[in-house]
Amino acid sequence: MRSDLAVIGAGPAGLAASLTAAARGVRVTLVDAAPEAGGQFYRQTAAGLRARRPETLHHQWRTWLRLREGLDGHIAAGRINHLADHHVWSAERESGGFTVHALLGPEQEQPVAVRAEAVLLATGGYEKVLPFPGWTLPGVVTAGGAQAMLKGSLVVPGRRAVVAGTGPLLLPVAAGLAAAGVTVAALVESADPRAFARHAGTLAAQPDKAVEAALYAARLLRHRVRILAHHAVVEAHGTDRLEAVTVAALDTDGRVRSGSGRRIPCDTLAVGHGMLPHTDLAETLGCRLDGVNVHVDDEQRTDVPGVWAAGEATGIGGAALALAEGHIAGRSIAARRTGSAPDPREWERAARSRAALRRFFDAVDNVYAPPGHWTDQVTDDTVVCRCEEVPARAVRAAVEELGAGDLRTVKLLTRAGMGWCQGRMCGPAVAGIAGCAETVTRRPFARPVPLGVLAREPEQDHQHEEDHQ
Repeated sequence: MRSDLAVIGAGPAGLAASLTAAARGVRVTLVDAAPEAGGQFYRQTAAGLRARRPETLHHQWRTWLRLREGLDGHIAAGRINHLADHHVWSAERESGGFTVHALLGPEQEQPVAVRAEAVLLATGGYEKVLPFPGWTLPGVVTAGGAQAMLKGSLVVPGRRAVVAGTGPLLLPVAAGLAAAGVTVAALVESADPRAFARHAGTLAAQPDKAVEAALYAARLLRHRVRILAHHAVVEAHGTDRLEAVTVAALDTDGRVRSGSGRRIPCDTLAVGHGMLPHTDLAETLGCRLDGVNVHVDDEQRTDVPGVWAAGEATGIGGAALALAEGHIAGRSIAARRTGSAPDPREWERAARSRAALRRFFDAVDNVYAPPGHWTDQVTDDTVVCRCEEVPARAVRAAVEELGAGDLRTVKLLTRAGMGWCQGRMCGPAVAGIAGCAETVTRRPFARPVPLGVLAREPEQDHQHEEDHQ
């Protein structure tokens, strides 16, 4: 059985596109790695935990309920086939359409092939974390990781936390941890508050976002969380695990102010410096990238015929923008498939919403840029590539002593980026320390794949596909 459309990713963008396309007669196969739909934004608590009030862990809960109800209805009607717990590792063009390759289940050893005439990439994004001395200590987690633990498993990473880095994600993470009973000693944000004034007009055009930020600030105030703006964590301390962090003020250039350091005891540091789009599958299919984002036109089409993209893969912008892009992509796919013209009024409303949200998040990205001189605090002994245990000293030597002038050469000389994550985590850090341009590394697979899967005969892949229809 072949679908009209394979949607990869069941977050806001993938759900919006699937529901929109299915409502217009498109047969959709929705492929996602999680046990339940929702993505990272609407991550659901494990059913076995029987959460009594899961809505307290989310905002925009009513939107999620509408999406879930729509998905359930289309599944029951046979218009959407939802393949949960399917971990996509590659996608390829073939005669008459595309094949999406996935690994089934938690062990990710059983291959499944999904064939469709068109593909929508709603692969989301992942966190960027810049290194500093002590960042590899147990107890240091990503901000999104702390949030995922709370939403998905109802557990907290520690009893006394510092939330640090930069970006709008820090507010809900700090508020969520505090509401769950964690003592949040400080929220450390490196952005300069004066930067908001320079974008006041654009930011004011989205008043609901200002209200949302104010609500989070009120929650932090209620839990007596100290907010240290234009500060950064410069070192994490501990032996077997995290015991404290040193926080310092930043000057107008993003350098640490001499003598401003203060030590804050904690057993958890939730840190993040923004997000990056997942583009591995887009690159495998040959889609053009604009910087680190998948290039799309006004209909969310990539430059590869039959491939659309929506959500964080086309530029980090949050759930509201992902929903708008997903709706537009779903309408476009349905129009191309059925030959029907979309309602011009609906199209215009969605396009206006998308344009306004893109302007807003362009401003947000400008405000929440990491400090300009963060590399000054990275000592030579600081591990930069955790997979291969490459210290900053090796990266600097590759540039200063061996003449490396780009990321690929640094990788060949130091092995930074050759490990399990294939440079997804350490790429921005290595680029910053080396002083190289941050370029996208083309990877043949979107996730590690067992050799037994790669050695399997094509006929066997076909059989697994039939077994799972």
